[in-house]
Amino acid sequence: MHDRLTNWNGVPRVRLATLATPLERGPLVPGGVRLWVKRDDLTGLGMGGNKARKLEFLCGDAMANGADALVTVGAGQSNHCRMTAAAGSLLGCETHLVLAGDRPARLEGNQLLSDRFGAHLHFTGAGPAEWGVLEIERERLTDELTAAGAHPYSIPIGGSTDVGALGYVVAYDEIVEQCADSGFVPEAIVFTSSSGGTHAGLVAGRAARRARGLAHPPVVAIGVAKGVVAGFPDVAELATGALRRAGLAGEVRPDDVEVDARWLGADYAIPTAASEAAATWAAHHGAWVLDGVYTAKGMAGFLGNAAESRWPAGSNVVWIHTGGQPEVFVSHG
Repeated sequence: MHDRLTNWNGVPRVRLATLATPLERGPLVPGGVRLWVKRDDLTGLGMGGNKARKLEFLCGDAMANGADALVTVGAGQSNHCRMTAAAGSLLGCETHLVLAGDRPARLEGNQLLSDRFGAHLHFTGAGPAEWGVLEIERERLTDELTAAGAHPYSIPIGGSTDVGALGYVVAYDEIVEQCADSGFVPEAIVFTSSSGGTHAGLVAGRAARRARGLAHPPVVAIGVAKGVVAGFPDVAELATGALRRAGLAGEVRPDDVEVDARWLGADYAIPTAASEAAATWAAHHGAWVLDGVYTAKGMAGFLGNAAESRWPAGSNVVWIHTGGQPEVFVSHG
């Protein structure tokens, strides 16, 4: 179980992801900006996605603390849950997933893969945006497993803790260094944010590079959940916790955290006209496959900001593809 266990800056880490992921040159977009796509959909673990980076540190913490089971929570088609199931299968850990919605007649998409990786799927009947209800169920199941003699490591929605955020502290350095290898400093790094862990890691990574006197382009989150739009979780607090946990110098400033809320639509996990158009645009201009309710909203936000001339014509902007392709194959009829 522990042959993958290593550490980074003294923090336990298990190697789960295929890194570094590619940075692909894309087209010029309306507004004259050059798009670059950071392919974190290609992290390898269980069909890939950004959560592999978080899980390297979350599972490292679990293994270091003697856990024999993983418990986590998410929407019915949660990518984080699917990838936690994949991590559990690699590490020999029993995995329990607390999911929104009711058990379907036939498992599809992320649920099908989670089941194939051997996870136990616990359907709650909760709506995909009822995160409070889902978290209560995660805590209840964790207590139940503990009472039965197991040693579960319980992971909040999205893996968004200061431990999980460390994955994107590492990724921020990786992105900026890849850009330097291609001869530019990005005008911005744009990505989709919901539970805030990826966001916090990038903010922390930026603060750490700034403290070292290195290039530190701003990060722009496209908010796709009402919580992160309203300031929950506190991304700056998570980022500061990540810096402290890894013993890194750097301070998070108020203007380091930006969430563009204009692309959320009705709610989390509900597609919009803009997200559907962005998914089509990405397929036609780079053969990038985006799911309609998460990554496509992030791409819509990038394209919208570029069309508004937020960034100078001729500049380079990185957009992080965080994965989510299994959701594309889910029927919604």
